[in-house]
Amino acid sequence: MNISVGDILKLKKKHPCGSFEWEVLRIGADFRLKCLGCGHQVMLPRPQVEKSIKSIRTHDAGQA
Repeated sequence: MNISVGDILKLKKKHPCGSFEWEVLRIGADFRLKCLGCGHQVMLPRPQVEKSIKSIRTHDAGQA
């Protein structure tokens, strides 16, 4: 998967705050994600994140 820092991930399951979207803050063996609904940050293992991704919105998609 081609994921970079700043990308917005839409996951299959929603966060308890109701948001499906997460911003990627760090990449490696683990991902650090920030919920766009409430700002909560979590670190999750790479396989778990890659399995639960529904769609990816790149951080430079709006820039032309």
